[in-house]
Amino acid sequence: MALSGKTAVVTGAAKGIGQAITEKLLQNGAKVVLLDVNESAAKTLMEDLKKQYGQDRTLFLCCNVESEEQIKAAFKKTVDTFGGIDILCNNAGILNESEWEKSLSINLLGVVKGTYLALQHMNKLTGGRGGVIVNTASRAGLRPLMSCPVYTASKHGVVGFTRAIAAACTASGYGIRCNAICPSSVQTDLVSNTKYQVGQFYHLSDKVKQIEGTEMLTVSEVAESVLELVMDETKNGEILLILNRGKQYMTFPSLD
Repeated sequence: MALSGKTAVVTGAAKGIGQAITEKLLQNGAKVVLLDVNESAAKTLMEDLKKQYGQDRTLFLCCNVESEEQIKAAFKKTVDTFGGIDILCNNAGILNESEWEKSLSINLLGVVKGTYLALQHMNKLTGGRGGVIVNTASRAGLRPLMSCPVYTASKHGVVGFTRAIAAACTASGYGIRCNAICPSSVQTDLVSNTKYQVGQFYHLSDKVKQIEGTEMLTVSEVAESVLELVMDETKNGEILLILNRGKQYMTFPSLD
């Protein structure tokens, strides 16, 4: 998929991985709508993006992915402004074991809500242009992170949802691909701000660090993988594990 003239929506776009994804998409010719609840960070970022890429290629909308109404309104504004949606990056997420219901709401239900609402605009059978959805999961979506059981559950959910939606869209002729990234630890506020990771099993954090190692991915490395999943039209239903030593597409046992 060539990105020139395409419109992308990125959730959790004001900082971290979302910011890197936004910049990568803009560098390759896309228009990007940034969704986030962090208005101050988004305002600062938007000033920089408009200087680099012009006034008409970006739009920020304050949007909480827990709210179906806010997502719906953001997508409508995107279509009204840019004519459609070609790419959705469900990236918003938190790591907060002490508020586990909120973690599930943002990390998993936010992905489900965003995807289903985006399908209404992207589905070729209902007048959409088709396109691609990329969900931000985690290596915790492939193996347990014992200090964070709820985060693990939410990211396992994203992996399963991605695979099922990809198959469903293909079988239904929607013209929409769906993939997910599973990065190991990334240097973002999500990881560095340990107060948000406190939970019942926080005492296991040191053991997790020994298992996971201390090297971290950069947000740019993760964004590069997202770009690969967006642009390579052969990729559908793929789960891409991203590690410091490289990346690999996951294979799953067939239960047919």
